[in-house]
Amino acid sequence: MKETAVVRYEKNYSEKSFWSKLVSAARKAGVKLIYTGLLLYYTLQREATPKWAKTVIISALGYFIFPADAIPDFIPMTGYADDLYILSAALGTCSLYINKEVKKNAKEKINDFFDENVVNESVEVDSKLS
Repeated sequence: MKETAVVRYEKNYSEKSFWSKLVSAARKAGVKLIYTGLLLYYTLQREATPKWAKTVIISALGYFIFPADAIPDFIPMTGYADDLYILSAALGTCSLYINKEVKKNAKEKINDFFDENVVNESVEVDSKLS
């Protein structure tokens, strides 16, 4: 049986590997990517998020974690472009399940990675959810 991309990347996801990748990638990847990843992570934690949406989220986060994706992360300026695209697509697909609590948790956590002057970039991501 042929393995689908969703299943392949889903295998890469674990909570531990997500946090490890987030910490190591934060400065290089930027606020938008990290905030988008956090929104997806906290949406995944909600009981109200349906199984199909959790599968989409886990697959997208698995792609983010996967070290040998379409554009390797170590390539300057473009290494995280594919990750942002995949995470943004998952965010759009699952946006109905992103509530105020999810946004609050993501904004609080992003402060661990960036100073307050940079966190305002999360507003751009939020504006696309409305």
